[in-house]
Amino acid sequence: MAGLAKLKFAMGFSIFLVTLIFLLFLLGLMIILNMPVILAFIGTVIFILIQYLIGPTLVRISTRLRYLEPGENPWLESMVRGLAEKSGLPMPRLAIVPDKTPNAFVFGRTARSATLAVHGGLLEQLNQDEIRGVIGHELGHLKHKDYIVMTLLSALPLLAYIIARTTFTAARFSRVSTSRKKGGSTAALFVIAVISYIVYIISLLFVRYLSRLREHYADAYSAYLTGSPRDLESALTKITYGLSLSPEPPSGARTFYIGDPALAKQEFRSIMRKKSKYDLDKDGVLDERELELAMEKEAKSTWVTINSWFSTHPPTFKRILLLREIEREMTSGRYMDKRIYAHV
Repeated sequence: MAGLAKLKFAMGFSIFLVTLIFLLFLLGLMIILNMPVILAFIGTVIFILIQYLIGPTLVRISTRLRYLEPGENPWLESMVRGLAEKSGLPMPRLAIVPDKTPNAFVFGRTARSATLAVHGGLLEQLNQDEIRGVIGHELGHLKHKDYIVMTLLSALPLLAYIIARTTFTAARFSRVSTSRKKGGSTAALFVIAVISYIVYIISLLFVRYLSRLREHYADAYSAYLTGSPRDLESALTKITYGLSLSPEPPSGARTFYIGDPALAKQEFRSIMRKKSKYDLDKDGVLDERELELAMEKEAKSTWVTINSWFSTHPPTFKRILLLREIEREMTSGRYMDKRIYAHV
């Protein structure tokens, strides 16, 4: 699994860079406010720990999930246990989310206390092979410890955003005063708000980049674990289509899901606008070859690339193209365990 070093380096580098940017931000903030830097550092550590500790509880409450009783869904339980054992992972707790959209996610503080939750819509709209591909993807997140890294790392942009909104609101609604002291204080608040927002944007870009990268790694791991990239490919297509039809607003926990509802809606609208362009035989239907050509063209789009910078997930067509590369290598007989992540 030599390719896994790339993910570990990306995780380490992102954590280092975002932390460095945030520490410099705190240093500047404390200088402007003339306060001890240690207070800001302690406050940041406490904020991160609180998010780490209460995060799983918030996810459970916000998604309204229900844990499965032993034997309630024998097939799902048996399948997850088999893949978890093959992965060398402890069996995660299984839960069902009462949601008709097809989606799934994992969360928790440790591998032993992790929860694997699937939407009711996933079990209804996908076949068993496709569900197996999705479970392999989610176990990939557990294997790579993505759920811990993303929970901790995403706390820093969130804190910068909270500071930006708080200081901007305070400056906006502060008393209008002609005194030099109060005028200077209001100006300082605006400066802090602007700097905080810039730090928020920069750190968010790094966090989102890591979020997209870990999705590719989880996809590749699913292909290796199940031995069938096409199952996950088919699942991602159904998930994106299903999410694009959802009238519900995107969840705040979009980073943890296998599919992002907001991105799915954008992708679906883009394909529909260009359907006539990609329908080469003009039969009104995009067949597999036409869809593949469309995905290749979309993947090269500059606008798609720029727009994806702020996305939590890679575009679905890029994920499918990666899985097809892996599938071609598997078919050729050159695929080996050490090449699991070679195409990421």
